[in-house]
Amino acid sequence: MYFCSVNINPEPFFSIKDDRAFEQAALSIFYYQAKNCQVYRDFIHHLGIIPTEITSYLQIPFLPISFFKSHDVLSLGQTAAITFSSSGTTGQTQSKHLVADVKIYEQSFNLAFELFYGSIQDTCLLALLPSYLERKGSSLIYMVDSLLSQSKHPQSGYFLHDLATLCQTLNSLKANGTKTILIGVTYALLDFVEQFKLDFPDLIVMETGGMKGKRKELVREELHQLLCDGFGVTKIHSEYGMTELLSQAYSSGEGVFNCPPWMKILLRDTYDPLTLVASKKTGGINVIDLANINSCSFIATQDLGKIHPNGSFEVLGRFDNADIRGCNLLVQ
Repeated sequence: MYFCSVNINPEPFFSIKDDRAFEQAALSIFYYQAKNCQVYRDFIHHLGIIPTEITSYLQIPFLPISFFKSHDVLSLGQTAAITFSSSGTTGQTQSKHLVADVKIYEQSFNLAFELFYGSIQDTCLLALLPSYLERKGSSLIYMVDSLLSQSKHPQSGYFLHDLATLCQTLNSLKANGTKTILIGVTYALLDFVEQFKLDFPDLIVMETGGMKGKRKELVREELHQLLCDGFGVTKIHSEYGMTELLSQAYSSGEGVFNCPPWMKILLRDTYDPLTLVASKKTGGINVIDLANINSCSFIATQDLGKIHPNGSFEVLGRFDNADIRGCNLLVQ
């Protein structure tokens, strides 16, 4: 139904099984947001696009992510239950994501985490996220807080700057054969491996990206090799998420990310933002995030990437002059 003015039930979107169901869901959300999200509605109008003529998700226009810095991107009649904000250096304008229903975010990250890593209850989760903990409004910290509260393992928790205790904990978990995930901001993981060396082959190390001016940027291959050597693992996992989204993609190694079924990556031409490019070519990353129902589900990021035929994707860097961000920014 076009221009449904009532709230959309997100439940069906989390059980999408195929591309046809994804397209139906994407179009349903597009029609809703084209009317009810004023910022997106005005953007579409200025492009001269008539929403009723959009019949495929491949035709949907993507809102530039910079609008989250200058506007409240929220559907009419909705109020923010929580506001997530991006990190940034002094003088930068932060993005803000007004989230009307935080339960949708919780459902999204819980289902995605279980899809890629199994039950959090059976996992010891360790978090090394000092720069995120030291500010307010981080959507990543909200997610990790929730996952830690669900973990049944007594050693799950944050390690702010106490790297020696983290090392002792990891050695203990290895000795006990405990399924363990260490999620950390890139520069803090590098700080750790410069001081300690482990041999924990079953450990899942997940870097969230971002040097934030703490260190010199490294190409992904060099960074991941340093981390592999330091932790004694064969590959480094990564998370691709951002303040403006309510879903995350995950990489289990080699910088290749996969999305949960309710999230999809498309690439736009770097010189013509309304034109999509084929897989295997480099383009600007557009994200469809069906969990972002009450905000905007169609976002043109400032990241560059390429898509593989199976739908997985790589992040190759950033557009020139784009702000440094807390998501995965490493250039190959």
